[in-house]
Amino acid sequence: MNSLISHPGFFQNEEGAKKTLGELKRLKSVAGTWAEAHNKFNDLKEISSILQDSDRDLLHQLETDTKSLVASVGALEFKTLFSGEFDANNAILSINAGAGGTESCDWVKMLLRMYVRFSESKGYSVKTIDILEGEEAGIKNVTLLVSGDYAYGYLKAERGVHRLVRISPYDANKRRHTTFASVDVIPEAEDEVDIVLAEKDLKVDVFRSTGAGGQSVNTTDSAVRITHLPTGIVVSCQNERSQFQNKQNALKVLKARLYEKMLREKEEMLQKESTEKRKIEWGSQIRSYVLHPYNMVKDHRTDYETGDTQAVLDGRLDEFIEVFLKLKGNSKNA
Repeated sequence: MNSLISHPGFFQNEEGAKKTLGELKRLKSVAGTWAEAHNKFNDLKEISSILQDSDRDLLHQLETDTKSLVASVGALEFKTLFSGEFDANNAILSINAGAGGTESCDWVKMLLRMYVRFSESKGYSVKTIDILEGEEAGIKNVTLLVSGDYAYGYLKAERGVHRLVRISPYDANKRRHTTFASVDVIPEAEDEVDIVLAEKDLKVDVFRSTGAGGQSVNTTDSAVRITHLPTGIVVSCQNERSQFQNKQNALKVLKARLYEKMLREKEEMLQKESTEKRKIEWGSQIRSYVLHPYNMVKDHRTDYETGDTQAVLDGRLDEFIEVFLKLKGNSKNA
């Protein structure tokens, strides 16, 4: 691949060069993890060859390096699970409130905070593409662009219905409420996917943001809503001050949704709908977050659970995602 990059005409194809450089970066990341593990293994062999019972410092060093080696090999093994065509891509994540009014909108706001914190812990950048606030509090729906290596590979595990059980802070009688919100995740695939959007198939509406105003909410008539007439798919963007930028971001999301629709139709035609696909239908949750009468977060696909609900809501999703991806990987290899 290095010889390909050094070719005089490599950068003439800007899109192809960008894709190749991205792939090289990801391969170097995997190779670096393997090299680190290999070097630590050689260090362990050298230490063990000179180790004596009285060498407590060396014994401690051996124990530390062994744990580090196991972690490095585990990280390398985990990266092999990202074998999907778009796993290395950025992710477009949408959260939508279910029935339940203000309670449901508040749950969307909690999930938004959770995913933003998880993304930040991975070093990803998060950009709000569109957001619709609740009538009284919370958020009805929000769409994010999460940018970083393997953002889609990680976040695709979150696709489905999320269930919250708690004493509602909006209920004067302090009753327990069960609330649902759906999470949808699709890859940003603009460079890889050839989706042609004809102007005659697009209805473009410009509108004023319905937010509360302020620095974080656009209040000019630059928000854009695009309807794809043949499919009825509607996307909108109001985060940018420029109408042109909002339109470009909306078109990017529309292309991703059209590609996802094309893939689903192909799967249906080939009769390869999996159990996982059926489970993400509304009313069949993939994960429950119980805050009353006890504390527990449980993933119903893997049965993995934890009592540290606050840590999960603060963005510690790694264990849930890794268990799910490993289970999914093992089922494919079975």
